[in-house]
Amino acid sequence: MATIKDIAKSAGVSVTTVSRALNGYSDVNDKTRKLIEDTAKQLNYSPNTLARSLVMNKSQTIGLLVSELNRSGAKDMFTYEVMCGINDSASDVGYDLILFSTNSVMQKQKSYTQLCRERQVEGVIMQGIKMDDPYIKEVIDSNIPCVFVDVEVEGKDVGYVTTDNVFGAQMAVKHLINLGHTEIAMVNGHDQAHVSAKRRKGYERELTDAGLPVRDTYILNGEFLEPMAEAAAFPFLQAHPEVTAVFCASDLMALGVMRAAKRLGLRIPEDLSIVGFDDIVLSEYTSPPLTTVGQDKYQMGYEAAKLLTSILKNDDPNQKMCVLDNRLIVRETTAPPRK
Repeated sequence: MATIKDIAKSAGVSVTTVSRALNGYSDVNDKTRKLIEDTAKQLNYSPNTLARSLVMNKSQTIGLLVSELNRSGAKDMFTYEVMCGINDSASDVGYDLILFSTNSVMQKQKSYTQLCRERQVEGVIMQGIKMDDPYIKEVIDSNIPCVFVDVEVEGKDVGYVTTDNVFGAQMAVKHLINLGHTEIAMVNGHDQAHVSAKRRKGYERELTDAGLPVRDTYILNGEFLEPMAEAAAFPFLQAHPEVTAVFCASDLMALGVMRAAKRLGLRIPEDLSIVGFDDIVLSEYTSPPLTTVGQDKYQMGYEAAKLLTSILKNDDPNQKMCVLDNRLIVRETTAPPRK
């Protein structure tokens, strides 16, 4: 394997000049830099990234830290789509990506800073973090840059990427109201998810704007899980036959409500209209296909990595947040209420 000494000898320059040229220093003239780069290619030179990171005190690596990463998340592919966006964005600016997971047990054993230093990452993107997660305070207090996905936290080296969850929920509820529904329930996620509060706010705001009552008894907790949503929706729909539509804060929970409705013999959308949130891959293939609020998960990841690398390079010190738009995707689970 060729070394920078081999390049220096072949190009007739010093080892120091080769090192500075390959590391992008501006004090190497263009002619010499091109000579060195051409020579490196001819010799099939491949840089030693470990040695380079030790010299420059930079690993050119960012981490994706996912809380409670497990098989239950495989069904919605949310993390995977976000990760694809992160990976492409990081690659565009020469950064590598590593994935690691944490849970409440691990957090008691290792601090956020310890975890990052062990993985030798310059910064981290956090996903799936709950609002009461102890790592949030550690991130703010540390000097390791971080960007959160769907948690609105800002600090000196901390930012976030999310979508307009309030307006997204409003679009879903407005669609149901425009169809003629007045008895609209909501299946929300757990209380420690930032998006739960936002999507509930949008649901309540749209009902209020339309002059419809907001009933706490119409808001169920589905924990962002299909079986939990089904378990919550089944007795609710039995007890409230007047409800003709349900807005769900995630597509997985919408699948659970669909299962509960079918167990009760309710036809979708003739007897019950359902709207989800996320536009996961499965939503297009349910029977009938699910009406949902689409989030661009790939773009969320892309913008998260873009924001993190910008913080690392100090490109724009004032840019610490990114809020993306959502869109309503009307399919076949919504229709005017039964007469």
